Amino acid sequence: MSWRDDALAHAMADMPREACGLVVVRKGRKVYWPCRNLGVGNDNFVLCPDDYEAAEADGEVVAVFHSHPYIAPQPSQADLVACEATGLPWYIVNVPTGAWYNFVPSGYVAPLVGRVFSHGVLDCYAIIRDWYRLVRGIELLDFARHDQWWVNGGNLYTDNFGKAGFERTDDLHEGAVLLMQIGSPVPNHAALYLGNDMILHHVQGRLSSRDVFGGYWRKHNTHILKYTGRTA
Repeated sequence: MSWRDDALAHAMADMPREACGLVVVRKGRKVYWPCRNLGVGNDNFVLCPDDYEAAEADGEVVAVFHSHPYIAPQPSQADLVACEATGLPWYIVNVPTGAWYNFVPSGYVAPLVGRVFSHGVLDCYAIIRDWYRLVRGIELLDFARHDQWWVNGGNLYTDNFGKAGFERTDDLHEGAVLLMQIGSPVPNHAALYLGNDMILHHVQGRLSSRDVFGGYWRKHNTHILKYTGRTA
């Protein structure tokens, strides 16, 4: 059996959830390394970091695999972005048809407006990181985050904004990051202030958009952050 046979069997066994894994070169041949999916729901995957580390200890990781149950194996925006981040070829299989699609990093960058939400890949912090990279040429730190961290004891924004080079301010200016607390015990949403009372942000379940900073969004604003580059 080939690694593809093993990957397809894993995908069939995990239906209707997405299965994920890695292709590893061990003793000169490609083998499939199944991984746990830590994602929430059936239509996304978060590959377990411990499983990735175990695969690296076993051989050389040369590709990433996941399944698309009941939908075509074409990559989503999140798949294309994540492929760029890994720097590896990716393989997708549709189950139950067994149709395959593979692609490689090609310089893809998701649009700032109209991107599809995927927690940890294309979310409210990701759009801030992308704006700073594209507009300011600044590479902000990334932080591992799982869906609904704010209801599981996490406080990622307030714990980490200093590490990313931001400080609190009262000055509302272009490039300011606005933290918001929405149905949560801690700030759990962030937006980028564009000037002229407009924000760029990405709300879960919606496409990323530019919106007026007023009403609902201003009401739930808790912090204004200024980028200084100084890390706490």
